[in-house]
Amino acid sequence: MRPLLLPILAFVLLALAGCGTEFDTDQMRLCRQAIPPLNPPKANIEIESAARGPVPRALRLFYRVRFGDGVARHRSIDCLFAGETGALGRGALIGIASDGRPMSDASFYLLRRFYLEDRAEPPPDPGAPRIEDLPRVPAALAYGLQQGLSALPSAAIYSLLAAAYALVYGLNGRIILSFGEFAALGALAAVVGVALMLSLAVSTPLSGLAIAFATAILAAALHGFAMGRFVLRHLERASGQQMLIATIGLAIAMSEYLRLAQGPELRWLPPVFNNPVPLASAGAFIVTLNPLALGLAALGLTAALGLVALIRHTAYGRAWRAVSDDQRTAALFGVDGRAVHDVAVIIACAVCGMAGVIVTVIYGGMGFAGGFSLGLKALVAAILGGIGSVGGAALGGLLIAAFEAVWSATLPIEQRDLAVYSLLAIVLILRPGGIFGDAELAPRQV
Repeated sequence: MRPLLLPILAFVLLALAGCGTEFDTDQMRLCRQAIPPLNPPKANIEIESAARGPVPRALRLFYRVRFGDGVARHRSIDCLFAGETGALGRGALIGIASDGRPMSDASFYLLRRFYLEDRAEPPPDPGAPRIEDLPRVPAALAYGLQQGLSALPSAAIYSLLAAAYALVYGLNGRIILSFGEFAALGALAAVVGVALMLSLAVSTPLSGLAIAFATAILAAALHGFAMGRFVLRHLERASGQQMLIATIGLAIAMSEYLRLAQGPELRWLPPVFNNPVPLASAGAFIVTLNPLALGLAALGLTAALGLVALIRHTAYGRAWRAVSDDQRTAALFGVDGRAVHDVAVIIACAVCGMAGVIVTVIYGGMGFAGGFSLGLKALVAAILGGIGSVGGAALGGLLIAAFEAVWSATLPIEQRDLAVYSLLAIVLILRPGGIFGDAELAPRQV
């Protein structure tokens, strides 16, 4: 069965790739917002389904409108968008047809200019949930729940990066300060992979996510192999300070490399699967859940747990623990410490690339200079949890995400990063080994 595993997996991915829609959430919302002006005032509008229109780049929405006398009528609207909808710059609305009859240019201009665009607040969305249909909760609970849901992607990102730090530090007691740049590399690779997929006219959301993760993990792993072979291997006998300086220089070089590759401007991915799901309400405030954010957060946390399981329950994990305890003794039992270290660096960089994809897909993009602050926060998480332990570092990522969520909900958000870095100083003073580590940082010199 093993030779058939890859073909079966490829078939499943291709089958899933055909299950998406080519229009993003913003475009579908914009098309829904154009429906009320086409119907009598105070008409009850219910969205029934969405499909592709009769021409390329056209979205067709089927809806039911109920008039004041109780009579219901089934209608449709076609929204035509410019350019490829999945491209880096999303297509703009350029035409509307109601029940198959195109709207005149003058009417469309007035609709777009003075109804859809020039408003103090967004026009009503017929597909938005009604507040009266949602369960009521206290305002404090609703706000806290929303902050907690919003913190889930950050928890996954920090956990992955912190586990990457611990995976290498646990072997040699050295901190590699370029993992944030590997996350930025994964973000750029994801955008490039999606762009290549679009050039091949394969533009479904599921296939886009699969290609984004595949290209990011592969690119980060290859660059990690190069870093381990040409940089870290020559610093095996160097002090921790020399390693720190070398990896800082590598981080600066990678940041410039990414700037030259993508340019100073951000590269954006179109939003997919991000229609908010309403959960509860507190007055006019609605608690919503982003399905994509929840799914990617679950994927990231599962990957972090997978790293913990890899160290605890596999042959490589036994070799990793042996080298971590005593590399010379492990060598007497046939364990190649250099090979274990090389594999750890590759896995750590691949995990960082995965974190970069999560950042890009959820937040739209990640600049070439965005990796430094992200990697520094993940280092804080790793030290907080216990940088010598992969599981402890991953839990530290959860704690940093929870800390940021509580701070954002209760205190000035512009001081949040300062508070996170101050937390690092406090932990290093009171418990250098982290919450889940030893009281001391390590018996090794750092």
